[in-house]
Amino acid sequence: MHKPNTESYEREIVIAESGFREYDARWLYPEQLNLKGVQALGMGIGTLINENGIEPKIAVGHDYRSYSAAIKAALITGLMASGCKVYDIGLALSPVAYFAQFDQDCPAVAMVTASHNENGWTGVKMGMERPLTFGPELMSRLKEIVLNKAYKNIAGGELHFVDDIKPRYIADLAKEGTIKRKLKVVAACGNGTAGAYAPEALEAIGCEVIPMDCDLDYTFPKYNPNPEDMKMLHVLADKVKETGADVGFAFDGDGDRCGVVDNEGNEIFADKVGVLLARDLTKVYDNKQFVVDVKSTGLYNADPVLKEQGGKTDYWKTGHSYIKRRVNELDALVGFEKSGHYFFNAPIGRGYDDGIQSAIAICRMLDRAGDKTMAQLKEDLPVTWSSPTMSPKCADETKYGVIDSITQRIESLKNEGKTLLGQAITDVVTINGVRFTLEDGTWGLIRASSNKPTLVVVVESPVSNDQMHAMFDAINDILADFPEVGEYDQKL
Repeated sequence: MHKPNTESYEREIVIAESGFREYDARWLYPEQLNLKGVQALGMGIGTLINENGIEPKIAVGHDYRSYSAAIKAALITGLMASGCKVYDIGLALSPVAYFAQFDQDCPAVAMVTASHNENGWTGVKMGMERPLTFGPELMSRLKEIVLNKAYKNIAGGELHFVDDIKPRYIADLAKEGTIKRKLKVVAACGNGTAGAYAPEALEAIGCEVIPMDCDLDYTFPKYNPNPEDMKMLHVLADKVKETGADVGFAFDGDGDRCGVVDNEGNEIFADKVGVLLARDLTKVYDNKQFVVDVKSTGLYNADPVLKEQGGKTDYWKTGHSYIKRRVNELDALVGFEKSGHYFFNAPIGRGYDDGIQSAIAICRMLDRAGDKTMAQLKEDLPVTWSSPTMSPKCADETKYGVIDSITQRIESLKNEGKTLLGQAITDVVTINGVRFTLEDGTWGLIRASSNKPTLVVVVESPVSNDQMHAMFDAINDILADFPEVGEYDQKL
């Protein structure tokens, strides 16, 4: 790989193979990617669009990082060289780019963002079949085209500037009108791009908004804009208690995820918020089918209220592209991910993940709840003890082999009738890593991260906090047999 600040870096295409992930692309810039590489990526995307017989009209936006506009300009050059009509929507969130596909009648999208990754990262989220984004097959083909320089020059490229996408997007989010209940909400944006959108959108539905770290600053001086980051949630919780707000929302760097803090300052994991929304929406809509990822709480199947109201849940692979596709396949009403990606399908949304739309759905839920607080709604749920998403280090080259070995071990324990924590394993789900459930409902998940050199561990118990910790310890005992697995980012 050619290093920055050298002649070869300026002359050659630099684009690291490792940046092509399962359903999007991410690189360290400029170490793993130069602008010539971005141009090649744009030509690859355009070639792939034409190769699949898709009309080459594409909405393109960028997040608020110091280098994102330059990367977008290089990407647009490549897209136009491969015959694309580009609709440049400017500074945007990922869901704004997805909205622009519909609003500007563009089959395709390319959003320059590294989401919540630390400064220094860049990437692209792509799609060419609304509202879906690329999955592994298309990413693999794109990688092949770009790395083999198999992209094509095609005539007909155009560039159109869309200057009014922000008011159009906010008006669309608020089209159901204002809420009756007077809600005071905190909007925490971590100085990411959501600060340019979230406060105005929440005000548009009638909320009193307390903006928190909404000034755009690509150095992210306070904390990483990531609603799974406990530091962000703790700061938000303090602000909710200080201001007496009804609810606090934490938006990630590109605005497609939303974290929630209740009126008492308690963080509610996104999968539990999803159960609350599912309870609410099954009263409003005839479609009662939901999709959730394998990291999510078992309450989607166990909650008696949701059962009584006819809610049906399909557990599927973690990852915004996978859940989005599954929601589309099953024509589900909503898809929920523990990470905070929510996918509202028609008639609520268009099937893509939008953190601001998720916050608005929560506000409308509170509006329908009368005088019940967010904390009271949460307390109505059956009690479970659940962990945050934890990520022990494991290299990209070895993580999938480790998961295969662990899956075989868990399946053998079940098939041979052996016990774990003194109980039989009653259920094993292997759609994405391995999720295994004991007789008392306690479960654990071990899977490979789709976009980082880590594994992912989640545990939950409906019995006790001690039992949750016991499951975590049991998983650590298993991981101890694999020297490839390193330290956790955070532990129980």
